[in-house]
Amino acid sequence: MKQISLLLLLSTAIFTSCKKHDLQPEGVFKGPEVQMYDGKAYTWFKTDKFGLPLQLAISITDDAMNSLPSDKKADPEKNIFILRQHPRSTITPFDHVYLEWNPFGHPPAGVYDPPHFDFHFYMTSVEEQLSIPPYEEDSTGFKKYPAAAYLPSTYAPIPGGVPEMGTHWFDATSPEFNGQRFTQTFLYGTYNSKVTFYEPMVTLKFLKDNDSFVRSIPQPEKFKKPGYYPTQFRIRKRDGVTDFILEDFVFRR
Repeated sequence: MKQISLLLLLSTAIFTSCKKHDLQPEGVFKGPEVQMYDGKAYTWFKTDKFGLPLQLAISITDDAMNSLPSDKKADPEKNIFILRQHPRSTITPFDHVYLEWNPFGHPPAGVYDPPHFDFHFYMTSVEEQLSIPPYEEDSTGFKKYPAAAYLPSTYAPIPGGVPEMGTHWFDATSPEFNGQRFTQTFLYGTYNSKVTFYEPMVTLKFLKDNDSFVRSIPQPEKFKKPGYYPTQFRIRKRDGVTDFILEDFVFRR
């Protein structure tokens, strides 16, 4: 009965959201475009005929992909892009995307060195995310981990933390931690006892070598907030853009 009640409440919320934004239940709903080098980046959200989530994605145009900077003297802040989502996507746990191009990789050294993209799908507001302090100034929130059941069983925290992000958790079974070179992976993020983001990471070489790719997302046992959560990550090239997609959403209690 509780599950039925939750589904009824969610259906009501979806109907109210549709009415509020004057949208059809089914379709693809695009977020605002952001200038990314010589091209654009944006999010989009696809729903079925009942208004339920099918895909939540980031699209980067070929013009942006073909103009990625590799200058060591360039301001790293210019490689960070905050992408807003369409209001319809609020039926998922995700609020916005923090997209980062890393032309020289980042720590841990020897693991994530290759040029790659970080796609942070945040469950908190932009304001809450950007308020996270440097670890050296205040490590309290970084050290407050969620209970183990709220993260996949094979995941462990990377020591320290990143300002405006939080603590990153890696999959110990991933190839890059088992003698192979990093190509693509999936991280989780936490701060102040909460899971705060999902993070696919993909190298530029992997994108050049592959027009499409699908992988499962490692799942935790528990979820603090009921709703629809993705179980699969997809990469797809089409019509002058590259899509990075969260999909196969499952309702979690």
